[in-house]
Amino acid sequence: MPAHLLVVDRRADVKWAKDGLPVISARDYIAHPEQAPRGARVLNLSRSYRYLGTGYYVSLLAEARGERVIPSVRTILDLSQKTFYRAQLAEVEEALRKAIKRMDHPPEASFNLTLFFGHADDARFQDIARTIFDRFRCPLLKVQVRLKEGWTVHALEPLSLADLRPDQEPLFQAALDAYTRTSWREPAAKAPPRYTLAILHNPKEELPPSSPRALQKFVKAGESLGIAVELIEKKDYVRLAEFDALFIRETTNLDHHTYRFAKKAAAEGMPVIDDPNSILKCTNKVYLAELLRANRIPAPKTVIFDKRGLATLDQDIPYPIVLKIPDGSFSRGVFKVQTRSELEATAESLFEQSDVILAQEFMYTEFDWRVGVLNRQPIYVCQYLMAKKHWQIVKHGGNGRAEQGSARTLAVEEAPREVIENAVKAAGLIGDGLYGVDVKQNERGVFVIEINDNPSIDLGVEDAKLKDGLYRLIMGEFLRRLESRPRKPGPGA
Repeated sequence: MPAHLLVVDRRADVKWAKDGLPVISARDYIAHPEQAPRGARVLNLSRSYRYLGTGYYVSLLAEARGERVIPSVRTILDLSQKTFYRAQLAEVEEALRKAIKRMDHPPEASFNLTLFFGHADDARFQDIARTIFDRFRCPLLKVQVRLKEGWTVHALEPLSLADLRPDQEPLFQAALDAYTRTSWREPAAKAPPRYTLAILHNPKEELPPSSPRALQKFVKAGESLGIAVELIEKKDYVRLAEFDALFIRETTNLDHHTYRFAKKAAAEGMPVIDDPNSILKCTNKVYLAELLRANRIPAPKTVIFDKRGLATLDQDIPYPIVLKIPDGSFSRGVFKVQTRSELEATAESLFEQSDVILAQEFMYTEFDWRVGVLNRQPIYVCQYLMAKKHWQIVKHGGNGRAEQGSARTLAVEEAPREVIENAVKAAGLIGDGLYGVDVKQNERGVFVIEINDNPSIDLGVEDAKLKDGLYRLIMGEFLRRLESRPRKPGPGA
């Protein structure tokens, strides 16, 4: 095994002797390479890895000389800015949350870990330390952990021997001994991605279709299929053409940037979910009601009316009546009225937003079925229960907050056949994208309520049965579409 070589700013930084572990100053290593053992594994323990500083040049020259070194220049650069290393922490943070959840005595809301060659100063976090070291091969590293809507890695900071407290020195020496006896192998290099996919999301959205943790599941699933996935926002519109495909995970609407993103992606020939045609059809409940009626899909009795039709509405539909604006989402813009006075007052308010609104017969059920359909095939089934003491799945409070009912997830084969068949048939009227079809079931039968073009895919709910397989299934559909695209003619064709 090649010898290890310790590179430090000052020999006095090393307070102990170790047989077979030569020590050299950074200046001598840079200026006098003949003093270093040939083929040594270099442990760069410089006091600073500042760009173009002495510590930086130690790693740079080690790589140029064909020697293995930690930290590498790439690791130094990755750790120099949070924007560089942030994207590599999703799996670390997920493991961190699980580890803390299992603890009988969890830590305070803010704490630091010190890692010595991948060994944590707190043994409870040893698995986390190893995972971080696999990504960032740095001899000494401080990990700042914070509790902000879940446990997160706030910052990573390289340390030097001079930063060690006296009580930490034995831990460092033990970790150094272990590392120089049996150096860990470098992680296997990943194959370069074949395609790139952008996920459009809004980190400030109150009820996003996928939570940040679910989005990271999509990222990981894409990477496993050779698709590099990047989360983008509204401000990234000008970059859209850089990607091969677009997945919209932000609530869609026509008079909205989500529709503009979908239109641009389609114009570029990119596979896109939600496609603009699906957004156009699904975001308007008037269109959906007429589409279901024209195709004889069972649905609650529905009347589309304007101000003139208000006078006779309750002659067609008995109370209670459900009123809907055409483009509501997540139970917004949906109201139940019990009397004529409530009907007139609510309708008057809704007519300020739309010239035409919908009235539907009220169907009480303990839950709504939600069938996820992708490319005309069912992929998940949920029972969404009503919010507590409310008749809808989501209860919007006057303070702007929303309460949601719980959910149960079933395997597709466990759901009633009629529910699945009607949902798939209804989704097929829209297209071959990703849809969430809401269905009610009572003693009269099965009724399609609406078709959503941007259905929720979230951790512990829609993925409860298929787990990571649900994310791979959706990313796999993108891969199928990417690989089946017509090839562009090459130069001179």
